[in-house]
Amino acid sequence: MCPSTTAHPRSDFSLVFPPAPGWVRTAREAVRTALAAAQREELADTALLLTSEVVTNAVNACLGSGCSAPVSMSVGWMSGGALLVLVYDDAPGVPAQCGQRIPPDAECGRGLWLVRSQAADWGVCGNRPGQGKAVWFRLVG
Repeated sequence: MCPSTTAHPRSDFSLVFPPAPGWVRTAREAVRTALAAAQREELADTALLLTSEVVTNAVNACLGSGCSAPVSMSVGWMSGGALLVLVYDDAPGVPAQCGQRIPPDAECGRGLWLVRSQAADWGVCGNRPGQGKAVWFRLVG
């Protein structure tokens, strides 16, 4: 099951966009704006890096599988002030993960390794009916 947020009206938002690489920057900038509005800039470097990785994985999964359904991103604040970012795509399967050590020539798994090493918590879950999945991460200040 995917985590849920406790609403915080100043910065909770969703973004829905086509599975195209140009939207990764837009997603990252939307998170930057939400952090600034909530005066939580101390989370910015990590949040922007992980957002880029998770959104890029979702876009690439869609492009690689031929799905044309939009990618969606939800960002919100959990109780205690943790930031939750959830990115959903309609592509089948789950993201590739490498083990604890990633070989220098590995072509997959680096993004989730970053998420695993930098987030307070993260996961992959079903979020809607169908074959898609959501990848989420939580950051605490």
